[in-house]
Amino acid sequence: MVSLADLWLPILTAAVFVFLVSSVMHMCIPIHKSDYEELPDEDRVKDSLREAGVGPGAYVFPHCESMKDLGTPETLEKFKKGPVGFMIIQPNGPPTMGKALGQWFVFTIVISVFVAYLGSLSGLAVGADGMAVFRFTATVAFLGYGMGSVCDSIWKGIAWVVTAKFLFDGALYALATGAAFMWLWPSL
Repeated sequence: MVSLADLWLPILTAAVFVFLVSSVMHMCIPIHKSDYEELPDEDRVKDSLREAGVGPGAYVFPHCESMKDLGTPETLEKFKKGPVGFMIIQPNGPPTMGKALGQWFVFTIVISVFVAYLGSLSGLAVGADGMAVFRFTATVAFLGYGMGSVCDSIWKGIAWVVTAKFLFDGALYALATGAAFMWLWPSL
């Protein structure tokens, strides 16, 4: 049986591989450039939000306190009139890429730890067939990197084409993870 401690090198290598693949995907290939649209009259909308005192947070509109409120004629009219949506407001100031990249790298390590943990429980022994290791670890990694984005299309109205792009990203990250584990899986 392979222990989690035996898999520290593939864990870290997979995290580095995914970080590098994601860096190339987001800096060199403009696949996500069209994911978000510009607001019409953006300055006026931002001024209105600022004047209303909207601070950092996640918002939904029209807002309902309960499922019972969702069925009232007043709320139904708000939905008909629109707009209907979700909005995330971040703190003022320029994006903090260093912090986000650091959190992303920690996330890649967390995913790799779960991949390793499930791999160690799966019966993949020391010296396991490389393709078996690859298939198992890449599949688990895809669940971690890709499938969460599907919920955004189901519940938040994110366009399915955007989710498809994130699933593609997740597939590439899964392939990188599977390759690292296949390469560095403990041998006899």
